Amino acid sequence: MAEMEQPRVEEKKEVVVETSEEKKVDASKEDVSKEEKSDEKVETPKAEERSEPSREERKASDGFGGRGGFRGKRPPRKSPEELMEEHLSGWVPQTKLGRLVKEGKMKSLDEILDKGMKILEAEIVDTLMRVDSDLLFTGQAKGKFGGGKRRAWRQSQKKTKEGNVITFSALVVVGDKDGHVGIGFGKAKETLPAREKGLRKAKLNIQKIKRGSGSFDGSSTELHSIPFEVEGKCGSVRIKLMPAPQGTGLVIGDEGKKILKLVGIKDIYSKSFGQTGTTLNYAKAIMDALRKLK
Repeated sequence: MAEMEQPRVEEKKEVVVETSEEKKVDASKEDVSKEEKSDEKVETPKAEERSEPSREERKASDGFGGRGGFRGKRPPRKSPEELMEEHLSGWVPQTKLGRLVKEGKMKSLDEILDKGMKILEAEIVDTLMRVDSDLLFTGQAKGKFGGGKRRAWRQSQKKTKEGNVITFSALVVVGDKDGHVGIGFGKAKETLPAREKGLRKAKLNIQKIKRGSGSFDGSSTELHSIPFEVEGKCGSVRIKLMPAPQGTGLVIGDEGKKILKLVGIKDIYSKSFGQTGTTLNYAKAIMDALRKLK
């Protein structure tokens, strides 16, 4: 039995030798594979050689510098003239005068004003002429030292059971700088709707103003001033407008300058009385004086 068991032990030793050799072969193969991987890492392309798009290319492809969002170029913004043309093209007149203007039978605003026809649609003025607009400073911001700063929006509050109800108002003046001007007062819960209401009312109140050169110190035939002295009144405010020679400028308050510039008057003397800080009455007094130039 001892002789039969010896060969079995030798076979086991041979098996152990074979397994160690296999391990050595596997270890050598792993070393080779690691070397190949390291070679591959060395041969990887640089950042400049990669096919990824650059930041400039991404910025050109979308409008946000490659951060996603809107793709492609933004559409160009429309000018105020283009927006007005779109609005007038879709305008459906509701009055007889509006239909005449839309059909082209009434082509002049002076003809409408001379006949005493009442304008009830702001699109009539927009169709017949292009007017500029400006806001008069009727309000005042809160200030700590020496009073607040003047601003275009006048804010008021109403006390109710639910709390304070805030409203905003604005005084707008429009004109074509060629003898036509109008003022309008708008009131709403927000600032922009108040301005839109005032702008619409100013266009409905537009009127023709006579200009001239009535100063004895000048001999110009240009319509740069007024033909004679006039006086207007509203509330406690009383203002006197006097013709001035060419080159004098507008000798009047800042809010009065805004109105006279849109009329097309370049030179004038003025004298005011009363509480001129009340811009609403001050503007109405100037319009009352200009209305007397007939």
